[in-house]
Amino acid sequence: MQLKHLKTLLTPQEGAAKVTCMAWAPNNTKFAVCTVDRVVLLYDEHGERRDKFSTKPLDSKYGKQSYMVNDMAFSPDSTKIAIGQSDNIIFVYRIGEDWGDKKAICNKFVQTVRLANTQTNKSSTIYATESCVVSLTSNVSGKGILSGHADNTVVRYFFDDEGSGESQGKLLIHPCPPYALAWGANSIMVGGCDKKVVAYGREGHVLQTFDYSRDRTEREFTVAVTSPSGQSIVFGSFDRLRVFNWAPRRGVWDEAKPKEIVNLYTITSLAWKKDGSRLCAGTLCGGVELFDCCLRRTIYKNKFEMTYVGLSQVIVRNLSTGTRVVLKSYYGYEIEEVKIMGKDRYLVAHTSDTLLLGDMLRNKLSEVPWPGSGGNEKFFFENETVCMIFNAGELSLVEYSSNEILGSVRTEFMNPHLISVRLNERKQRGVEDNKKLAYLIDIKTIAIVDLAGGYNLGTISHDSKIDWLELNETGRKLLFRDKKLRLHLYDIESGVKTTVLSFCSYVQWVPGSDVVVAQNRGSLCIWYSIDSPESVTMFPIKGDIVNLERADGKTDVIVTEGVNTVTYTLDEGLIEFGTAVDDGDYDRATAFLETLEMSPETEAMWKMLSKLALEARQLHIAERCFAALGDVSTVRFLHQTNQIADKVSQDMGEDGTSFYQVQAHVAMLDKNFKLAEMHYTEQNAVEEAIEMYQELHMWDDCIAVAEAKGHTELNTLRGNYYQWLTETGQDEKAGEVKESDGDFQGAINLYLKAGLPAKAARLAISRPEITNSSETVSRIAASLIKGEFYERAGDLYEKIRNNQRALECYCKGGAFRKAVELARVAFPAEVVKLEEAWGDYLVQQKQMDAAINHFIEAGCSLKAIEAAIAARQWKKAVHILELQEDSSAGKYYMKIAQYYASMQEYEVAEQLFVKGGHIKDAIDMYTTAGRWEEAHKLAVTCMTEEEVMALYISRAQELERDGKFKEAERLFATVKQPDLAITMYKKNRMFDDVIRLVAKHHPELLAETHVHLAKVQQTAVVPLLSDWTPTKCNYFVYTQVAKNHGGAGAQKQVAYLWARSLGGEAAVKLLNKFGLLDYAIESASNNFSFDFAFDLARLSCKEKIPEIHLKHAIYLEDEGKFPEAEAEFIKAGKPKEAVYVHNKDWASAQRVAEGHDPESVSEVLVGQAKFCFEQKDFQKSEAFLLRAQRPELAVKYYKDADMWSDAMRICKEYLPNKLSMLQEEYERETSKKGIRGVEGILEQAREWEQSGEHSRAVECYLKVKDDSNTALMEKCWMKAAELSIKFLSGDRAVEVVQVVGPRLTQLRKFNAAAELYLNMDLIKEAIDVFIEGEEWNKAKRVAKELEPRYEDYVDQKYKEHLKNQGKVESLVGVDVMAALDLYAERGQWEKCLDTASKQSNMFILLAFIACIFVPLFAPLFLCSLLKMFHFFSNQNFNIYKRLFLDLINLPDTDGPESYRMWADLRNFLLQLCENMSKSAEANSPAHEDFEQMLLIAHYYATRSAAKGVEQLISVAAKLSVSLLRHTELIPADKAFYEAGLSCRAVGWENMAFIFLNHFLDLCDAIDEGNLDALDHTDFLETDIPYEVPIPTKLCVTDSQREQIRDWVLMVSMDHRLEQVLPRDERNSYEASLVAANTGLRSLACILTGYPVLRNKIEFSSAGKAANKEDWNKFLMATKTTHSPECQDVLKFISQWCGGLPASGFSFH
Repeated sequence: MQLKHLKTLLTPQEGAAKVTCMAWAPNNTKFAVCTVDRVVLLYDEHGERRDKFSTKPLDSKYGKQSYMVNDMAFSPDSTKIAIGQSDNIIFVYRIGEDWGDKKAICNKFVQTVRLANTQTNKSSTIYATESCVVSLTSNVSGKGILSGHADNTVVRYFFDDEGSGESQGKLLIHPCPPYALAWGANSIMVGGCDKKVVAYGREGHVLQTFDYSRDRTEREFTVAVTSPSGQSIVFGSFDRLRVFNWAPRRGVWDEAKPKEIVNLYTITSLAWKKDGSRLCAGTLCGGVELFDCCLRRTIYKNKFEMTYVGLSQVIVRNLSTGTRVVLKSYYGYEIEEVKIMGKDRYLVAHTSDTLLLGDMLRNKLSEVPWPGSGGNEKFFFENETVCMIFNAGELSLVEYSSNEILGSVRTEFMNPHLISVRLNERKQRGVEDNKKLAYLIDIKTIAIVDLAGGYNLGTISHDSKIDWLELNETGRKLLFRDKKLRLHLYDIESGVKTTVLSFCSYVQWVPGSDVVVAQNRGSLCIWYSIDSPESVTMFPIKGDIVNLERADGKTDVIVTEGVNTVTYTLDEGLIEFGTAVDDGDYDRATAFLETLEMSPETEAMWKMLSKLALEARQLHIAERCFAALGDVSTVRFLHQTNQIADKVSQDMGEDGTSFYQVQAHVAMLDKNFKLAEMHYTEQNAVEEAIEMYQELHMWDDCIAVAEAKGHTELNTLRGNYYQWLTETGQDEKAGEVKESDGDFQGAINLYLKAGLPAKAARLAISRPEITNSSETVSRIAASLIKGEFYERAGDLYEKIRNNQRALECYCKGGAFRKAVELARVAFPAEVVKLEEAWGDYLVQQKQMDAAINHFIEAGCSLKAIEAAIAARQWKKAVHILELQEDSSAGKYYMKIAQYYASMQEYEVAEQLFVKGGHIKDAIDMYTTAGRWEEAHKLAVTCMTEEEVMALYISRAQELERDGKFKEAERLFATVKQPDLAITMYKKNRMFDDVIRLVAKHHPELLAETHVHLAKVQQTAVVPLLSDWTPTKCNYFVYTQVAKNHGGAGAQKQVAYLWARSLGGEAAVKLLNKFGLLDYAIESASNNFSFDFAFDLARLSCKEKIPEIHLKHAIYLEDEGKFPEAEAEFIKAGKPKEAVYVHNKDWASAQRVAEGHDPESVSEVLVGQAKFCFEQKDFQKSEAFLLRAQRPELAVKYYKDADMWSDAMRICKEYLPNKLSMLQEEYERETSKKGIRGVEGILEQAREWEQSGEHSRAVECYLKVKDDSNTALMEKCWMKAAELSIKFLSGDRAVEVVQVVGPRLTQLRKFNAAAELYLNMDLIKEAIDVFIEGEEWNKAKRVAKELEPRYEDYVDQKYKEHLKNQGKVESLVGVDVMAALDLYAERGQWEKCLDTASKQSNMFILLAFIACIFVPLFAPLFLCSLLKMFHFFSNQNFNIYKRLFLDLINLPDTDGPESYRMWADLRNFLLQLCENMSKSAEANSPAHEDFEQMLLIAHYYATRSAAKGVEQLISVAAKLSVSLLRHTELIPADKAFYEAGLSCRAVGWENMAFIFLNHFLDLCDAIDEGNLDALDHTDFLETDIPYEVPIPTKLCVTDSQREQIRDWVLMVSMDHRLEQVLPRDERNSYEASLVAANTGLRSLACILTGYPVLRNKIEFSSAGKAANKEDWNKFLMATKTTHSPECQDVLKFISQWCGGLPASGFSFH
């Protein structure tokens, strides 16, 4: 810090005139000095005196000389000064903002060390000491104070310790009173009269001492001051200012050169300007000196002066304007460099750990954490509110005046046109902090981020490169353009992308609005309402748009047309409209629109405003909007509504829009008529609700309201309804009205008129009085027949007893069930024909299963069999076939048997083949399957021996032709014909098999066979020569005999023997005589008589001696006499052969070679090397080959042994010219074999690497595979990746990394694999590796820092992982629905519900029950689930209905164990119905539906209870039968199945047969997906519904279905049952509530569901009754068995029916 004297502000006086105190204002514009005469002088920042005022004493009676001013301070806003006086008072003076403002006291406080509150004008004691205060100072932030006391103590106090944790109270004791006290940024410095300056640490320990006591020129230190940054402290003494600077790197105070001024005298006061640039010193003589303070000063670009007033503080001054900005590090870091960028408006400065940014125009500064990045950042200042910083592929946003980074994203696109930031640019309703960013993830993908919330708002994937994008000011819409010049609009809230313009060369949002201006070739395009992108205003222009300007209520588009500039002014009213709408000022928006003419754009804006006004309940504005749109009816309706609202507001002074009529009108406008009705009925305005429905012609709802409320004009309404129906031609509906009124004839006439004869027929059949009218019946029947409603016509004819016509109609309509039933009564003789016709009809309809029984009934067994076969009912076909005596039926055995054979049910197939007379086929079946024993067994039992033999022989011959000799042999053996097998083998020249069979079956012919086969093979048997041994005396005779009788060979043999007996020369002479000398030598050698041979050769033929030696040597070699053989070979002149005599006696071989055949030495060494190699003695082998100078053989041997490393070594050392060829061969062999020694591969890889062949080295390293040494594999693969990254091309390196990565992952080296991927910028692959290794934090960090678009991907994978691992507790915090789903799959229902109920959003629980649990829950879960329904309102009807339907669809829930489930459901539905009856939903269709569900649940519960008690089994059966009338809700197949089984269990077989037979028909219909062909004849006069939903799947298994089918078939074949439902005293079906003849409806028994006719028990609740017999039976069983379930049933009935009868059951 350097001090430079600038000027004297106040001239010193001759005597003592102490300057008691001074102070700088926080805004740096004012400087105050208090003189000895207690006047405060005010100076400006340049040192010019501008104002003054006098202080006042505590009491004027003491006079102005009674006090001194001790100290003063400015307020933070620089408009007030606090003056501390010696008369124990502090005055606060208001001095104003401008010079010359009136000065007035605004506060005063009694003076001690106290805290003064200027707002309350009260003070409070902070702390008290026993010694007076001699000095007072604050820390840099002003949130802590130090007080020095006369007893040498220093006390510290914090208003806010700012998290430092430093202590308070008495801090230290200085050696003398601390008159000069200063609190720096890092320590406290104290000076006093001992001429010492001591630096103390934060807790009062001594850091440094500067001792000036020996300096005679130094006096006591009187005052000290700290710079605003806290890094410099100045002490004042006599004629001297001592400056101390903090050295942050060394952590100590350094003393700078003191500032000495002669005759300055004692310095009594110091004040440092808040920006650190000036220091003022006041003296004892009343002088005030101004000093300039700086470390250094520089000029930047000749435009700015930068004054470094401290290490962490710089003042930047604009030389042209004089404006200044103080740039300061709030953390005290040293500012390294300051740059001015962005059109000389923005400051950028670095410290070691932070980045400082500032907007000099608006004086907004920021300091954000910024670790050292090497200064490679790029700054963009296009946005006035935020600075965009790019560094290493990351974009950071810093909002000016904020000391935190607003957001950071990864992007490689630094063009500001590809980034859009919007920060609170336009206020929106309900949005406090609106900060949005849009940027490019890649060149085709845009990401939109909410910077305030820190989450992704959307991602746009485009099909073309994007070159421009910009958000609107509210951040709700995004415009972007691609390289094809297409302009697109993206709505962020809805996620909808729209293409709005092609060939777009210019586009811009109009400032302050949501209006878009763009250029399309020669057109100026304007969207005044961007919510309707199709509404565009276009003007032709001749040039290009260059700018858009909006100022002074005017918006201009600047267009250059050649050398001229043309301005197009936009419609400001339309622009303002959007702004008014966004601001919610609909009146202003309406005023704007009224000034415009109607156009498509204006119409779109009127529509938008009308919608917004209705939502905001601003009905007058909505009325005006609809008027502008020409919607007269809506305007009229809204006008009436507004009149009502205005009148209510005027009369009652309330908000008229909340009046019920207004609310009802708004609901009607929204077409929510039920809500409007509710508003009316809540106010008992029934007439208005009825009038509403009448006006809307919703007569059904109108009459329903009238009925519910008991309206007096109900009949009139019905009459009006009928009149309206007839006038509008709605004859069907009119007919229904007539029918409900009891005018059946009129209803029929209307039905016929409407072309609905079936409805007319239904009504006629149900009303006897109609059927008595033949004319009416004829009309209906004619209409039915004309419309081909034959079945219904038959019903009608049958009703009037015209049985013949009825039968004809039934047959035409395919209603054979009814036809058969009618025929049984009226035409018994026709029944059989009808059954056959019925079967034929079903066959035509491809209903083969159903046709079988009818063919059986008709006695058409063959047709029944054919139908069974066509239906693949094989068992049934066999069953029917076995009952047939007609031989013509035998033809079906073959087909059925073939089916069973194909299913490998051979025994059944055999029986069928045999019965059908197809024995050969059965045998073929067995032989084809290789079951020879069964085939033979069958053949023997069913055929004669000759037939069997002929069959088997022919079959064997076929197998022989096919080359299947072993199978043919087995067949020959089976019929005991081995000779045929022998002949077969002989013919095919398979002599081994011939010998085998002959040895087995004809051992006595074995020798003869051998001889025969030898002849066949032309093999000669060599006869043994006779051993001739004649005596010497007879040799001549033998010779002659041999010559005459034995031939020339015999003569030579005799002569040789003769000569041998002679020996010596005599032998030679004899042999010469016969000319057999050579022959004799040859024979002697061949017969190993070498001595005789040598004798003959020496005497007569010496040239043959070497040959004899050679033969002798060979003989000796064969005998193993190698030394003798060696000598003979040498004598024979064949030393090379002598070498090879020494088989593996390499020393002898080498000796012979060296002595007799040096050329063979090499071959001996090679042989020896080969032997050693075979013995795995590779070192010796290699040495022998090198001695033999045959390195190529060493290479060959090593190659053959796959010892490529050794081969490479030898080749490199001895055959370098062949090394490359060997390497290539090595690679080829490797690719062929696929594996090789790891060591060899490694060696080769190193060789490639050393030779610079990095590509081949990489391939070798990649081929290393040794599962026993995973560390080696990892090391080699990493080496391959390292080499590829360093030395190979980018694409090849990526390929290698993509190979190595999965391998490392397989070895579970996830971090290594991910690091490789990241090195190659394969972000997705790295994330996948971390995910596979369950390194979720790393995966998330990589996604967040490198590729934010994968953050959702990582989150999704994390959820899936938690779900797969079953970590449900962790999953709850990530994805509640997935966690609930997992609980459901595990069956942990209690946890599931507990978790769901804890969610703040009840929708989660509702959606969870409706979508997840209902399809999955089990009965065990129901209790917990139903207990939670008290949380829900009555509006969740769909969930309740879904719950009910899924429960009744559950299989096997009719037993006693299911009672609790049904009871819980029943109790819940009772509570629900009671709640509904008390609400607006009373008597609604929904209420009626739930009442029906309650009844069904009660029946189910009662049935389960009854099944648990043996005496009540009949009650359970009746309940199952009664449930049939509810099959529109209960699955029909399940209901009939349970009813049939219950009836069968109690012996009601007629009903059981009908129900189970109908169940089978239902099953067939479900399989076909259509119930149209279903026969309902058995249930015509019952209340069992015909039209029921088709169940999605069967309630039974296939085996259960087959059991029922078999039972029904058995019963139908028995003919002992009558297929008629039982009737009661009404001549109606006993379980039907509706009488067939009268149509009267009886009450249903509360226990059984059967009609209550006589002896009934009545309950207090209307419509509830019971059959006395069933009631007493149930009571008695309950009392005797004490069944808790039955007791619970009675308890429920008591609650439901308003109590039990007098003879009721006691529950206590």
